[in-house]
Amino acid sequence: MTRTRLFASLCGLVFFLNLARVIFAPLLDVFIGEFAIGEATAGLIVTLAWVGSSSLRLPTGWLLTKVPRHYIVIGSGLILAASSAIAATATTVPRLMIGAFLMGIASGVYFVSANPLLSELFPSRVGRVMGIHGAASQIAAVIAAPFVALTLLVDWRLSLWAIAVGAAVVTVATWIVASNTEMPTAGRADRDFIAGALSEWRLIVTALAIVGAPVFVWQGLFNFYELYMQSKGLSDRAAGMSLTIVFAAGVPAFYFGGDLADRFPKVPYLLGIVGAFAASLLALTAVDSLLALIVITVIVGFVVHALFPATDTYLLDTLPDSTRGSAYAVFSSAWMLTQALGSSAVGLFLERGYTYDTVFSSAALLLGASVAVLVVLERRGRLPS
Repeated sequence: MTRTRLFASLCGLVFFLNLARVIFAPLLDVFIGEFAIGEATAGLIVTLAWVGSSSLRLPTGWLLTKVPRHYIVIGSGLILAASSAIAATATTVPRLMIGAFLMGIASGVYFVSANPLLSELFPSRVGRVMGIHGAASQIAAVIAAPFVALTLLVDWRLSLWAIAVGAAVVTVATWIVASNTEMPTAGRADRDFIAGALSEWRLIVTALAIVGAPVFVWQGLFNFYELYMQSKGLSDRAAGMSLTIVFAAGVPAFYFGGDLADRFPKVPYLLGIVGAFAASLLALTAVDSLLALIVITVIVGFVVHALFPATDTYLLDTLPDSTRGSAYAVFSSAWMLTQALGSSAVGLFLERGYTYDTVFSSAALLLGASVAVLVVLERRGRLPS
């Protein structure tokens, strides 16, 4: 029962941690007016939150070989509470940037430490736990924009103060529950970060080969989704709603996708998701009517978000106790970097005159080709499973 309570508190904490990563995007217009800055400077604030999320994942992996996982999880909550308060009280752009960067750091530290911990707390239900945990995180992405709109009725700083207070309360609750929970001993065998990561290089490379390209494409797709829908003739409001639909479809996708990851062979399941994402993306480029775009948007959102709990389940359920934290940190760091480059690549092609449909249909075809190659390798037993 205490492990279930700890899991519930972690779901609350991950909600605030993910909200901290996505809260800045709907605040950009406010920052431009409040601090008299341009779009480039405002965009840098968002970028810093995501750079922070990836920056300390490798050092956190090393720290996991020295410190119990739940200590680092609690530390991430404390970082989030303090950094959100820094951002909420910012009167200058540099202070706001520091707050955003530290809020991003908190999320990166959390995911690298919490995901292995959850897999060890519930070793027989890794996929289901990853799915529920991911759904709690995804809810934050869905409500971020309306939450900001609501707080703007009072003051934009209220949104950041809410994260600071919420994170502090949930972190204290997590610490209390963790103190009364018998923690798993599996992570104690993981004591050599470099050796642990190197010993699992085939699994790490295989996972990146399967899911690296899809998240690269996904990052470029969702950051340009509103503009893409506008290019297909949707109004600004309808285009914005389509992005909300994409994220909303991710909530059930995390839940059911994680559950299915426990039931199906992991590599074929991952390849099936990537193939379905490629097919749905290709279909998205071929339709223009409002109804068809909504239907395909739901499918794209559901399929791509199912990839995340399936990937975590593949890694965390396959890695042995002696290397789980180290190897997962290396994978997570590389995977985050892969995602971060997607938007820049899409923007580069668009600036060179290619249309959205051309860029995304080409990406879908390349993803389909990669899946075909990986399926052949999997059939021949060349991929670690």
